[in-house]
Amino acid sequence: MKYINYAVCAGLLSLIGCASLKNSDETSYVGYVNPFIGTDFTGNTYPGAQSPFGMVQLSPDNGLPGWDRISGYFYPDSTISGFSHTHLSGTGAGDLYDISFMPVTLPYHEAAAPLGIHSKFSHKDEKAHAGYYQVKLTDYDINVELTATARCGIQRYTFPKAESAVFLDLKKAMNWDATTDSHIEVVDSVTIRGYRFSEGWARGQRVYFETRFSKPFMAVHIDSSAILSSADTTAKSAKRIGTAFKARFDFKTVAGEQVTLSTALSGVSMEGASKNLKAEVPKDDFDYYLKEAEQNWNHELGRVAIETKDKEEQVKFYTALYHSMLAPTIFGDVDGAYMGADRKVHQAEGWTNYSTFSLWDTYRASHPLFTYIDPSRVNDMIKSFIAFYEQHGRLPVWNIYGSETDMMIGNHAIPVIVDAYLKGIGDFDASKALEACVATANIDNYRGIGLYKKLGYVPYDVKDEYNAENWSLSRTLEYAYDDHCIAMMADKMGKKEIAGTFFARAQNYKNVYNPATSFMQPRDSHGKFITPFDAEEYSAHICESNAWQYFWSVQHDIPGLIKLVGGQERFGQKLDSMFTFHPSDTSKLPIFSTGMIGQYAHGNEPSHHALYLFNAVGQPWKTQQYAAEVMNKLYLNTPSGLSGNDDCGQMSAWYVFSSLGFYPVDPISGKYEIGTPLFEKAELKLSNGKKFTVKANHVSKSNIYIQAITIDGKPLETSYITHEQIMSGATLVLEMGEKPGPVWYKNK
Repeated sequence: MKYINYAVCAGLLSLIGCASLKNSDETSYVGYVNPFIGTDFTGNTYPGAQSPFGMVQLSPDNGLPGWDRISGYFYPDSTISGFSHTHLSGTGAGDLYDISFMPVTLPYHEAAAPLGIHSKFSHKDEKAHAGYYQVKLTDYDINVELTATARCGIQRYTFPKAESAVFLDLKKAMNWDATTDSHIEVVDSVTIRGYRFSEGWARGQRVYFETRFSKPFMAVHIDSSAILSSADTTAKSAKRIGTAFKARFDFKTVAGEQVTLSTALSGVSMEGASKNLKAEVPKDDFDYYLKEAEQNWNHELGRVAIETKDKEEQVKFYTALYHSMLAPTIFGDVDGAYMGADRKVHQAEGWTNYSTFSLWDTYRASHPLFTYIDPSRVNDMIKSFIAFYEQHGRLPVWNIYGSETDMMIGNHAIPVIVDAYLKGIGDFDASKALEACVATANIDNYRGIGLYKKLGYVPYDVKDEYNAENWSLSRTLEYAYDDHCIAMMADKMGKKEIAGTFFARAQNYKNVYNPATSFMQPRDSHGKFITPFDAEEYSAHICESNAWQYFWSVQHDIPGLIKLVGGQERFGQKLDSMFTFHPSDTSKLPIFSTGMIGQYAHGNEPSHHALYLFNAVGQPWKTQQYAAEVMNKLYLNTPSGLSGNDDCGQMSAWYVFSSLGFYPVDPISGKYEIGTPLFEKAELKLSNGKKFTVKANHVSKSNIYIQAITIDGKPLETSYITHEQIMSGATLVLEMGEKPGPVWYKNK
């Protein structure tokens, strides 16, 4: 035990006033955000404070592990064991929870592991909006407030008269995460710094920090213990691999005294964290940084303005837009330094490095949304991909803190790159980007790609180091889509040979279609379809879905899929069955099959575009019917208001697009299929200074059907609008009614 005495006489902090919205007019969008949406059921969101796309996600942790507590917080819980600075929004991955502080009064409450030091709390003493979180720790009568900048978390504790303390526990870990080494050092009477290294989903994660207290601590107690290489500490093979540090900072407080902690993170070094702290939070002024966070969120959320008399709809929309902007996250210091995928420090010159890319999910709607609301960030994200490729040899699949997790499937950095390129966004090196896409799609020894190229599909009976026999059917379909994206980019760049190769590969989806069952079906290396086969089964060969749900994953060639089935009538019948054929035994549904309408599972991403496919068979009223049903029944202003994992914002981005009345079925096509809007008027404020406007006359909960539709005063002649129409600042006007209207376009 190390003890440092700082006997000091300090006055009260003069930080007074309640952290609340100062502006109640319609432009204060932060007040419409309810961060508690998704913190119950399977949403896996967190309620804490963050800036848009910020590196810091400062949020409370209940202190218990488990699937329900993947984000650190589960609404039905009643304990808080700390406020940590990193979290994943809406995923199924139990990682991060770095740099956890916990204020207490003495004597404090400590339970057996894993809960440890904690306090009870009540939801009646808790509130949050975009950029702000507040809770009262019942056991200690301490009020905790959180806000954040891009790289810093700011905590304000209001203490009672007491012997008080703040714990910093760098050994603390939950779920998949485990500390491998840590360090704490005292810089002066108000400043500490250190690091926490961990191993979990993020491999070899390194988080450096510097924290400044607004009041000198009277004493510091630092304790350490060995971290052994084996969970069995008695094993002879167990070796010390690091040190776990825990510190307690003591204060004497009077009633109402406030102490502010400002903590900067860095993935590079303690010096980098110090630079971030000095640059972003140079003073101890919680209210100043709260106002700054609210202004930043108002700016971002204000990119889309909606008009509706329904306050619940305002909350649902702006919370969805907010959730869509929590990830990807900045992963670099203020001077551009960042830890690369090769575990070396690199320098971003004139751009910002990003990480936390849940690409199997977010390529579908999140990234297309960013092309309108944050195109400059899109440019930086593409540059981040290219840098990752140069350092790692391939594009990321699901990276976090500069580390590749190899979670999920496909190479869906590719459609994100291609979408940006086809839309003319940014100044990234297109030739290098295409090179990265082609190289990634041609790694023969990675996840069955070599067999995919040789056979035209990934067989289910051949195993490689990445266990490629798992999810083989889904891999085939995902690779085919990525191949189409590469072909489109190459074609526009005049690379005809590359385009021809990948256009041909994009048709590989046909190789797993079994006309005998009318489903996509796994095949072995000899070409035989798997038997027995049940389209309802959730098998190891289909990624988090069944054959019903993955059948439609041919976003790039819906006409070809229709032809495979036998024409529009058969295709329409199959779509109908998708939504009306209910699971035979709902008790056997896996955890990711939620938000069910028949076999349609809105709680997971492969289903997300399926309801828009009725447009392709001349039945747009069914798209309107199901889109309205999903938006009204599966998105609610409650903690359990998400029907599945938000998955770094994809679930929310689906809602943002759909509530505006359109959705990108094929994310790189520049086409957005018409659904049904929720609002009387919505304006998308574009980077070119123009506004794209959607007006829905007479829209209501019952008036969900389109009776007529025009764009810039002329009848719309397609089932979709285009990127060019949006960017031109067009006005889309829909006349809504309670019964299905006529088909306004010619079905081809």
